[in-house]
Amino acid sequence: MNWQDPAQIGVGTRAWAAAKQAWLVLAATVTLGATALHCGPAAPPGFPSGPSGRLEISYPHNETLFPPEIVAPTFIWQDETEGVARWLVILRFDPTGEVLRFQVAEPHWRPSEEDWAEIKRRSEAHDVEVAVVGIDQGAKTASSASVRIRTSTDPVGDSIFYREVPLPFIEAVQDPSRIRWRFGGIDSETAPPIVLENLPVCGNCHSFSGNGGVLGLDVDYGNDKGGYAILPVSQQMVMNDEKIISWSDYKKEDGKATFGLLSQVSPSGRYVISTVKDRAVFVATPEIAFSQLFFPIKGILVVYDTETGTYRPLPGADDPEYVQSNPTWSPDGSSIVFARSKVYRGSSIEDAETILLDETDVPEFVEGKEPFKFDLYQVPFNDGRGGKAEPVKGASHNGMSNFFAKFSPDGKWIVFTKAENYMLLMPDSELYIIPAEGGEARRLRANTPLMNSWHSWSSNSRWLVFSSKANTPYTQLFLTHIDADGRSTPPVLLERFTGSDRAANIPEFVPLPADAIAKIKEQFLDAYSFLRAGMANERTGNYLGAVRDYQRGLVLHPDDVELLNSLGFALFQQGKSQEAVVALEKAVTIDPKHWKAHNNMALASIDIGELELAEAHYRESLAIEPQPAIYSDLGFVLQRQGLTEEASEMFRKSLELDPQSASGHYNVAGSLARDGEYEAAEAHFRAALKENPDAQAYTGLGYVLGQQGRVDEAITSLREAIEADPEHPAAYDQLGTILAEQGKFEEAASDYRHLLRIQPSPAAHRKLAQVLMRLGRIEEAKKEMAKALDPTAE
Repeated sequence: MNWQDPAQIGVGTRAWAAAKQAWLVLAATVTLGATALHCGPAAPPGFPSGPSGRLEISYPHNETLFPPEIVAPTFIWQDETEGVARWLVILRFDPTGEVLRFQVAEPHWRPSEEDWAEIKRRSEAHDVEVAVVGIDQGAKTASSASVRIRTSTDPVGDSIFYREVPLPFIEAVQDPSRIRWRFGGIDSETAPPIVLENLPVCGNCHSFSGNGGVLGLDVDYGNDKGGYAILPVSQQMVMNDEKIISWSDYKKEDGKATFGLLSQVSPSGRYVISTVKDRAVFVATPEIAFSQLFFPIKGILVVYDTETGTYRPLPGADDPEYVQSNPTWSPDGSSIVFARSKVYRGSSIEDAETILLDETDVPEFVEGKEPFKFDLYQVPFNDGRGGKAEPVKGASHNGMSNFFAKFSPDGKWIVFTKAENYMLLMPDSELYIIPAEGGEARRLRANTPLMNSWHSWSSNSRWLVFSSKANTPYTQLFLTHIDADGRSTPPVLLERFTGSDRAANIPEFVPLPADAIAKIKEQFLDAYSFLRAGMANERTGNYLGAVRDYQRGLVLHPDDVELLNSLGFALFQQGKSQEAVVALEKAVTIDPKHWKAHNNMALASIDIGELELAEAHYRESLAIEPQPAIYSDLGFVLQRQGLTEEASEMFRKSLELDPQSASGHYNVAGSLARDGEYEAAEAHFRAALKENPDAQAYTGLGYVLGQQGRVDEAITSLREAIEADPEHPAAYDQLGTILAEQGKFEEAASDYRHLLRIQPSPAAHRKLAQVLMRLGRIEEAKKEMAKALDPTAE
C-alpha cells in the first residue's frame, strides 16, 4: 500500500473487516517458523529489479523512518504466488550497494539484536532497501517486493506512560481492577512494566507536567466521581488522601454533580484544568472494536491551583451555553486550546438527573441520526483570568468534529484529531497538523485506515505516539516522525507494547528514564471503595463481579457490615442462598439493628425453604425500619405458611404506609378475593391499575369481575392483561375458562394453546382436551388428554 495516496487509505469510516484486509495483525509474540540464516557464498538471487508475483510487504511501509533506539521490528509479508517454498530477505545498503541475505521459511522475519543494530547504524545517513524474494522448489525466483527504510538521527528520548483496558469496555466498567498502566521505553525487548493495577475503582485520563515531575490521574474516590489525584513523580509513588482533590468541590453548594472530564496538568505542574458541571453521552456496547460511544455535551472549564487549593472558572471557556472540554496547554502555559460546541438540549434529557446519558436517554446519537461536532478554540490563560476565546484556523467550522489538540513542545505545531462527528473512539478519526497559530490543516501521512487518536509529542518535538485499530480491535500504539516542516512518516508499530487481550490508549511521552516510575500504590481505598465497586457491578447485573469486589473488601475489613450485607445479597442473586445466609448471619450478629441485612437474610431463608426463619428476620427488620415493601414480603411468607389472616393484616399495613402503592393495593385485593370479598377486591385492583396498569392486576380484576357475574367486563379486563403482557399465562387460563363456560370453544381452545406454549402443564392439556371434545375433534382431544396423563407422551 502506498501510504502517500489518501485515495487508497480512505478518509471515511470503514468496517473492521475492510481494514483487516489492508493490514496484517502484528502480535507482540510473533514467532519465526525457522531461524533466519545468512546465505552462503553461492550465487543466490540478486536484488530484484522490481516487484513480481503476488507478494506484498505489509510492514514496514515504504519510507518508514525508525527511531534510533527502537528494538527490531518484525517484517511481515503476504505471498499468494503459487509454488513458493521459502523466502530470501535481502538488504541493500546505499551508497555501497552491499547486500545482506537472510533465508526464512515463514512469511515474517525479525532481525537479531546484532543484525538490527548494524542495520540501524548503516541506515542513518542513507536508505536501506529491503526486498523479500519468494523462491520456488526449483530454487528460482517466483515473487518479489521491496521497501525503503531509514533510521532517524532524532532519538525519541522519552518514556511512554499508557493505559491498558480489556474489551469490550463494559468489562472494564464492571471490573475496573482489570485496567492497568505501564511505563517504559521503546528500547526494551519486553513490554514496559506494569506500574499501577488492581484498582477496584475506575481510573481514567492522565497527564504530566512539562518536565514529567507531576502526574495527574482521574480516579474515583469514596463516593465521588470527581476525584483527581495529583502526584509528584518518583520511583515509588503513593496515591493517598492528601494527594486527591475533587472537582465536585467547585460550587458544591449548587448541588450539581460533576465528573471532571479530560483533565490536563499545566506545563509548570501548578495548575490542572478540567471540564466540570458536565454531562456526557456514554453508551457501552458488546462490540469489541468500538465498544463505547463517549463525548461531552455540557460543561465549562475550571482551573485548580495546587498552591492555593482553589477552583475558579476560566473566563472565555465558561459559557453555560456551550460545552467546553478537552483542554490542552500551550508549552509555555500562556494559552489553552479546547474543543467547543453548543450545549445539547434534547427533550428526553432535560429531566435526567445523571451525568452520563445512555442509549435510552439519547437514542438519536446511538443510531447516528443526530450530528454533534466540535470546533477548536484558543483562549489566553492570563494567570487564570482568561480572555476572549477565538476559533483556531484550520481546526474549526470545517464541517467536521475537531478535538484532542496537542501542542508540540517547541511551540511550533498543533496536531489534532478530526472525525465526522463526536469525539472518542471514532472509526474515521484521523490526525492533522497545523501551525500553532492556526493555518491550513494537513493530513498526517502516518494515518492508518482505522481510528487514529490519543496522540502525544516527544519532548524534542520530533516524534508523535498515537493509538490505532488498524491491525486489531485491541488498540495498538504507533510512532511517527515529524520533521521541521511538519511532515510525518509512515507509522512504526510498538509491537511489544500491547498484548492480545488489552487495548492500549492514552499514551503520554514523559521526559524521564524508563525506571523513573516503578510502582504507583494506592492508599486511599477503604471499605466504601470496594462497596461502590460492587454496587456498580450490581447495576449492570454483574453479580459475579460484585461478589468479587465485596470479598476483596472483606479481606481488608472482615467485619464491615455493609460489605457483608451486600455480599449476602449478591450471592442470593446468584442463587447461592446457603452461602448468602452465612454472610448475612455474620452481618446481623455484628449489627443486630441492620434492617437491610435482616431483610436480605429473610429473602435467602425463603430460597432455602426456611419460612419460619424468614418470618423472624422480616419481623426484626420491621421493628427497626417499618418499610411497606417488607410488610408485603412478610405477608407472602405468612400466606405460604397458611396464616392467611395474619398475611392480610401485613398487606393492609403495607398499604397504610404507602397508600399509592400499586403492589400494596394488589396484595390487599388478592387477600380480599381469597376471602370472597369480590367487590372490595375490585376496588383495590382498580386502584392498583391506576398506579401501574400491568397484566397481573388486569388478570386479578378479571377474576373478581367474573366471580361477580360480570362476564363481559371480565373478558375485557383479561384481554387488556394479554395486551399488557402477551406472555402472561394466568390471563390465558382464566380467559379460556370463561369462554368455555360461554360455549365459545374455538376461542377457548386458542387461549389454552397460548397457555400451553407459555407454561405447559397437565391441567392445561386437560382443559384443552375438554373443549376439543365439545368441538367434536375427538382424536385431537385424545392426544391432549394423553399428554395430561403423561406429559412425555407424543
